[in-house]
Order: sequence, then structure tokens, then C-alpha cells
Amino acid sequence: QVQLKESGGGSVQAGGSLRLSCAASGLTFGSYAMGWFRQAPGKEREFVGSVSWSGENRYYADSVKGRFTSSRDNAKNTVYLQMDSLKPEDTGVYYCGFPAGAPRYWGQGTQVTVSS
Repeated sequence: QVQLKESGGGSVQAGGSLRLSCAASGLTFGSYAMGWFRQAPGKEREFVGSVSWSGENRYYADSVKGRFTSSRDNAKNTVYLQMDSLKPEDTGVYYCGFPAGAPRYWGQGTQVTVSS
């Protein structure tokens, strides 16, 4: 059974940083790309970024390019999202999803709130 668990959310002021983690179990973690998504109040869930199985290839939504960095530690079955220069429009619930291209499995999400 695939299980994903996000952590690391919180409340920060604009310009601040947060590092999200997503611990995975029940899958051959090192074989799959993992994705990060977010959902703001009243909006649909959207793609934020992804990291390939090796960690070498990373993709980001235009809205977060240059500010967010995804990475992974296959030995720990964990994927990370480093978020810098946060903006109020980054507020939302952040989820990791598997597989990255069309997730069938989601974590419970972690709330990120950025105040101006």
C-alpha cells in the first residue's frame, strides 16, 4: 500500500523560506519520479515541481522557477521541496503525488501560509 506523508509546512512572512518533506512507503521509491502540487483556497490543485528518480532532472511551474528546488534522498525514501523567497500567492496546501506525471496517490498535505 502506497503511503505518502508531507511535513514542514507553516506560517512565514513574505521573503521567508520553508522546506517541505514527503516520506514515502509501499513503493520502489528509487524507481519513480515524484511530484509536488499545491491547492490554494477556491482553486484547483496545480503542479509545482517534480524530480526524476535519480534526482538529476527537475521541472517547475513557471510561477516558482528560481525560487523552489525539489530534491530527493532515495536512501530515506524522502523527497524535499525547498521554498525560498516565498510570496503570499504561494499560500495553500502542498501535496506530494505519485507518480509525478499523473498522480494516483497523494499525501494528506501540509499547509503553507505566507503573509505580506
